[in-house]
Amino acid sequence: MARRTAPFAPFEWMIAWRYLRARRATGGVSVMTWISLVGVTLAVFALIATLAVRAGFRAEFVDTIVGANAHVTVYPVPEVVPGTEVIVRRLTDYAPLAEALAAAPGVVRAAPMVRGQVMANNGQANAGVEVYGMALEDVARIPRIADPETGIGDLSRLDEGIAIGSGVARELNLGVGDMIRIISPNGARTPMGTSPRVSAYEVVYVFSAGRYDIDRTRVYLPLAEAQSFFNKDGVADEIEVMVEDPDEVERYLPALAAAAGETGVQLWTWRDSAGGFLRALTVEDNVMFVILSILVLIASLNIISGLIMLVKNKGRDIGILRTMGLTEGSVLRIFFLCGASIGTIGTILGVALGIAFATWIDPIFSLVNYVSGGGVWDPSIRGIYALPAELRGADILKAVSLSLLLSWVVTILPARRAARMNPVEALRYE
Repeated sequence: MARRTAPFAPFEWMIAWRYLRARRATGGVSVMTWISLVGVTLAVFALIATLAVRAGFRAEFVDTIVGANAHVTVYPVPEVVPGTEVIVRRLTDYAPLAEALAAAPGVVRAAPMVRGQVMANNGQANAGVEVYGMALEDVARIPRIADPETGIGDLSRLDEGIAIGSGVARELNLGVGDMIRIISPNGARTPMGTSPRVSAYEVVYVFSAGRYDIDRTRVYLPLAEAQSFFNKDGVADEIEVMVEDPDEVERYLPALAAAAGETGVQLWTWRDSAGGFLRALTVEDNVMFVILSILVLIASLNIISGLIMLVKNKGRDIGILRTMGLTEGSVLRIFFLCGASIGTIGTILGVALGIAFATWIDPIFSLVNYVSGGGVWDPSIRGIYALPAELRGADILKAVSLSLLLSWVVTILPARRAARMNPVEALRYE
C-alpha cells in the first residue's frame, strides 16, 4: 500500500520544478509555459496600471475641485426687482451671514463673493473670463490659487490689481506687471442706451489651479472693486464656504442650514456640481475592472492548455511514479504546483511592472508623447494637465487576489486528470 506523505513535500516541489524547466524533448510544453507566464504577467500589469491611473485621475480631479472651488456655496433665493420683471439673486446682509456660517462647526472659512462674466482684452487678443470678487484674505486661503509653488507674482498686492489664471495669461500674452482690460456689456444706463463698462488693472499674480477650465477662464478682483465694477455696491452674489473634510461635506449641511437661519438661502455642494462626472467615473472604474478581470481569466486559461500538454507528455512518468508508490494526492499536488507556480510568478512580475509604471509614469508618458510627436494629452479635453497615477494598497490586493485565485483554480482540473490517470494504461505501450 502506498505510504501517505505530507502535503507539498520537498520531492513534490522538486518534481514540479523539473517539469517546468525547458527541455529539448518537450519544447512545446516549454513554449506554452512561457506563453502562460507572459500572459498572466501582462494581464496583471494592465489591471494594476489601469486601476492606478483611474485612482490618480479621480484623486486629481477631486483635489482640483475642492482646492480651487467652494465646498458649499450659499446662494440667495431668487427675487423679482420691484416694478420690473427682472429676477436677481443678491445677498444684502452678507457680512453677518458670512460670520454666522464661519462659526458653524467644521467650517474653515466663509467668504462673500461677487461673480460676473466679462470680456478680457490685451491689444488685439480677447478672451471670455469669469470674475470672482473676493477679499484678499479669503483668496489667500484657497489652496490651489494661493500656492506659491505654482503661482507667479505677489498675491498680497491683489488690492492693487487683478489675479488671473495661467490660461488667461497665455491666451492674452500677459505677465505680471502688464495691464489687462475687462469689459462688461452691463454698464451705465444713458439716454443712448447701456454703455459698456471698461476698466484696466495691473496683473499682480498669475495662478495655476491644475485645471485647464479654471486657469483658462478665472480671474480674481478685490470684493469692493468687483462690487463697484458690476454695480452691486453693498450686495454679494453668494458665499463660498470651505469645510474641514470636503469628502464628508453632506454632514456639515445641517449645521450650515441652522447657521443661515430664515434668511432664504440655498446650499449647493461640490458633489452636486460634479456629481454626474463622479458617478460616470465610478461606473467606468467598475466596467474597466470587469473587462480587465476577463483579460486575467483568459491569461489564466492558458495555464490549462500548458498543463494538459504537460500531463499528456508526462504520462509515462506518472505511471512510473504511481508504481513506485506515489499517491493520487501527490501527483495532483505536483501538477497543481506546476500551474500555480506559473500563475504566482506571473502575478509577482505583473505587480512589479504595474508598480514601476505607476511610479515612473511621468517619464514614460513623456517618452510616449515625444515618440508620437506630441499632443497625446490635450488638457482642454481632459481638464487636467498630466496623466496622474496613484497606487492604492486595496487595488493591488484586488489584482493579486484575482490573479492568484483564477490561476490556482484553473490548475485543479488538469491536475486532477493527471492524478486519476491509470498507471497500467500509462505504461501499456512503454
